Amino acid sequence: MKKIKKLLSIFVILIMTVIVFSGCGQKEAQQNNNTSNNNEAKKIKIAVVLKALNSDYWKIVQAGAMDAAKQLGVDVEVLGPNAETDIAGQTSIMEDQIVKKVSALVVAPSQPSAAIATFDKAAEANIPVILIDTDAKWDKKCSFVGTGNYAGGEVGGKFIASKLQKGDKVVIIRGALGDTTHDERVNGAKKAMEDAGLQIVAVQPANSDRNMGMSVMENLLQTYPDVKAVFCSNDEMALGAQRAIMQAGKKGIITVGFDGSPDALKSIKAGELTGSVAQSPYNIGKFGVEAAVKVVKGEKIDTRIDTGTSMITAENVDQAQADLDKILGKK
Repeated sequence: MKKIKKLLSIFVILIMTVIVFSGCGQKEAQQNNNTSNNNEAKKIKIAVVLKALNSDYWKIVQAGAMDAAKQLGVDVEVLGPNAETDIAGQTSIMEDQIVKKVSALVVAPSQPSAAIATFDKAAEANIPVILIDTDAKWDKKCSFVGTGNYAGGEVGGKFIASKLQKGDKVVIIRGALGDTTHDERVNGAKKAMEDAGLQIVAVQPANSDRNMGMSVMENLLQTYPDVKAVFCSNDEMALGAQRAIMQAGKKGIITVGFDGSPDALKSIKAGELTGSVAQSPYNIGKFGVEAAVKVVKGEKIDTRIDTGTSMITAENVDQAQADLDKILGKK
């Protein structure tokens, strides 16, 4: 009898160990189960912290997140600093949500390396973290939801290469230095264009800002008057670059952005921007919240959820605009 009791004790200890050290979301599931047993189930509260809230792209991410909230019956608050370069502001927002003990954090980190210390604080507080849009080298994340940015950059680079001749000069305007999303997009585009024999004569940052994109392109046109194309790692910079090209009276320069934003689609339709590598920012927000809710409930999710990319040009812009109008009509 003593032997049986001893075996039972060992079995119980093993079960408890599995519960404590099991994967992302298990502690949250246990807490939710206990609350449910007391008939006092807390409503799930998800904080979605974006790089900023001041562009069409992030507004569409927000629309996806809020639609997921309605469909799943959870509380979602979408937050962000005034500019993508405000790293301290984003950190402050995340830490405030940790203090408020939200059920989960869904974050698009502006500078992943700088955010890891804050992610560690969330983990210590048993708050699961889902990364969206921009990945980070942090082994405690539950999942990354977003675009294959390197592959997307290659799509844009190959499109430009298909329109030019070997030896033609190309410039690149990118987002803030240190932002891995823009690093990947630029590296993918560079690889595709260099493989096609194009000359990349300059890579300049414009911090994802339309006015700065215009200013940078003005300077590049003075330095490289014979440039044939510009690849921009988001649409805001591409729209600024296109404005500079038009004001300089240049014709035939290929301008490609990245995001498939509403303003970019209008510009493509008007015959200004040549094209945009379209993500699905709506799905990035929607799938990010869906993944977070699953984790809180103790369900398994994929460690990487790819939302895909496609090239929008004059040939398919009408359909892309119709799809976007449908999304924004849900807001």
